[in-house]
Amino acid sequence: MKTKKLLALLLAGAMSASLLAGCGGNTDTPAGNESTQDTGSASDLAHIEETGTLKIGYTVYEPMNYTDTETGEFTGFDTEFAQAVCEKLGVEPEFIEIVWDTKQVSLESGEVDCLWNGMTITDSLKQNISVSDPYVQNTQVVVAKTENKDAYADYANLVGKTVAVEAGSAAQDVAEADENLSQANLVTVSKQTDALLEVKSGTADAAIFDRTMAENMIGEGTDFADLTICGVFHEEQYGIGFRKGSDLCDKVNEIMAEMKADGSLQTLADKYGLTLAE
Repeated sequence: MKTKKLLALLLAGAMSASLLAGCGGNTDTPAGNESTQDTGSASDLAHIEETGTLKIGYTVYEPMNYTDTETGEFTGFDTEFAQAVCEKLGVEPEFIEIVWDTKQVSLESGEVDCLWNGMTITDSLKQNISVSDPYVQNTQVVVAKTENKDAYADYANLVGKTVAVEAGSAAQDVAEADENLSQANLVTVSKQTDALLEVKSGTADAAIFDRTMAENMIGEGTDFADLTICGVFHEEQYGIGFRKGSDLCDKVNEIMAEMKADGSLQTLADKYGLTLAE
């Protein structure tokens, strides 16, 4: 009996040791694995320096990010601004077209490292992501057919009318908050250019639009020659979006300040007819 008890105790001890090893796991990790993960999650700046690439989320938005129809070159104020910043960071820019309505998902999932596309700074946006210092001044405008310019300069006349806005944009926020525009039939589209198409085709009476884009996209010599700006409202500023708490935001702010100080950002703004934020 004693022999059997001794064997039982030995077997129980062996099983306990095995269970402890299984539950606790191997405390040794492959060299470098833990530190690499920590560095990647803690520092976006270190991550892009390691990969050599900054992934930039954008939508087609002239004059910020667009393809020149004459040269076929992808260009714009934000495009050139981002390229200049990347050069100072020692990385290559990779421009990735995203759906603006789900821009935060693209950012937080790691699909892109930043949102650099004439993004209007709002309090609600700053609650969820880190936003750079403002760099361009902008306003929202009402765009309609030229024949309706005077009629729709009074926003009260848009009550009950069909108004197109880009989904997830500042235009949508402004329209929904405005006493008169909120009483219009708001139609959301995936891109700002689609809002112009709605007005041109007559399926919308007007569109709420970024002035910087409107001045480049409508009027004589454009595909929207019969459209015009009816009225201006809601001053705003553009900023660059980063993941919440990203150290990359601080670094880009530093470079932006340098470009403002040496005049290179003003030169770029003059090239595209934009007003820098103070």
